[in-house]
Amino acid sequence: MSLPRKKSAPAASSGLKASESPSPHYLGHRQRLREKLLSEPKALVDYELLELVLGQVLPRRDTKPLAKELAARFGSLREVIQAAPEALCEVSGFGEALCGHWVLLREVFARVSEAPVRERQVFSGPEVVAEAARARIGHLKVEEFWVALVDNKNRLMTWERVGRGTVDQTTVYPREVLALALKHSAAGLILAHNHPGGDPKPSQADLDLTRRIRRSAEELGLRVLDHLVVTEGAHFSFQEAGFL
Repeated sequence: MSLPRKKSAPAASSGLKASESPSPHYLGHRQRLREKLLSEPKALVDYELLELVLGQVLPRRDTKPLAKELAARFGSLREVIQAAPEALCEVSGFGEALCGHWVLLREVFARVSEAPVRERQVFSGPEVVAEAARARIGHLKVEEFWVALVDNKNRLMTWERVGRGTVDQTTVYPREVLALALKHSAAGLILAHNHPGGDPKPSQADLDLTRRIRRSAEELGLRVLDHLVVTEGAHFSFQEAGFL
């Protein structure tokens, strides 16, 4: 005689349909970071900010490991944002899409730093132009030469590049700098260029060029207010050093 089979108990429900899968753990973590950002942004550490920035480009990936790797390799949030594309691409997982996003971030940062120039604020010291120059050219691997022009009330009028060179020099002709000043009817100018090597101390060539531009400017009734040599984190002011 056969015994009746017992019915097996139904499997415990996971709350998920057969076609559904659990959400990746990092999505909940990222949501908590967003909430923290909105409620207390200063409580986020640098790599957590990087996580959120990376997540804008990589929404379906856990960005915490990459954020920590970038912070460890470059040392600070500022240095990560301003790192050269070739250096960033050496980090595993940092691809073409992120490089494009980083160019966007650097441009936004540079334009925010240039706001006093764009808004024609009164020039009261080298810090305003130095900050704009560091943001725009301090991180570059080749030299660039820029000029900020001011009117007769020392209001900043424009901020333009007049030369681009190699890793250790830029060919700039005084006539090009002065032609730009005359074009805008400027009363004075502030010179600025970067040193890719990281040392803002001016070279003998920098000193000679500044003297030539200043001498030619004075003949036209223009004032050379300063010459700034910048790196990513520092600057040298000719005016502050008594060279002008």
